[in-house]
Amino acid sequence: MNARRRFRTLLATLVIGSTLALGAVVVEPAAGTRIELSQGLAPPSVSHAMGQDKLGRDVLARVVAGARISLLVALATVAICVTVGVAVGATAGFVGGTLDALLMRVVDVLLAFPGLLLAIALAGVLGPGLANVVIALSAIGWTPYARVVRGEVRRLRSREHVEAAIALGVPSHRVLLRHVLPLVAAPVAVQAAFGAAGAVVAEASLSFLGLGIQPPSPSWGSMLAEARSFVVEAPHLVIAPGLAITAFVLLLHLLGDALRDVLDVRSADHPRGDGPAQVRGPS
Repeated sequence: MNARRRFRTLLATLVIGSTLALGAVVVEPAAGTRIELSQGLAPPSVSHAMGQDKLGRDVLARVVAGARISLLVALATVAICVTVGVAVGATAGFVGGTLDALLMRVVDVLLAFPGLLLAIALAGVLGPGLANVVIALSAIGWTPYARVVRGEVRRLRSREHVEAAIALGVPSHRVLLRHVLPLVAAPVAVQAAFGAAGAVVAEASLSFLGLGIQPPSPSWGSMLAEARSFVVEAPHLVIAPGLAITAFVLLLHLLGDALRDVLDVRSADHPRGDGPAQVRGPS
């Protein structure tokens, strides 16, 4: 399967899965909160494909509802990080000089902190909740985008069409917006795919620690936290959200790899031209 076909297949899988998850939540929003105490810790059955939790709530419905929260966190975090990272990186790379050095030192200082630990600290200060989780994850999540964009802008600034536009007196902001940033979209899109996967894992980690989405709202991380006491007698409570996190993150990473192959014009499918720099996922 070539890169384009693989990318379309993965993208279709993500879109269809997200649509089904959101559709299920909209059609029956209370399915994951319906309590049946007499059926607590019931194993998977015909009526409950993934079993029921300690309160008798349907685990499958809660996993599907948790997908909506993961999607919201991933999309919101990536949107904020891309906006801030592109703005900082493009400014630093295009202007250069003292401003470039100052902005990059700020990026280096933030990158010196372990990302998840800083997010935990911020979430602890701000308090639990969806908005605070997004803020905590975005506080340091924009730095990889800034470094990628800054490097690409510095490389593209020496292109002939950019130098010609500058020589003709075109304002700097127009040169940046019309002649430089469109060529940076490819590596930013690849970084965004990996960043979304990292946001899903980070949100699950915060919720697992009690610093993210709070009950009764279903989150994959909080579901894992609730299931710790029933690993032996009801392993389905751990397996269901664990598989959901694994599948979603794996799909986003595969999508990022496929997108990188599609957009890299130096690959076998694109034998001519200068492609965007290779982008690695967040460590």
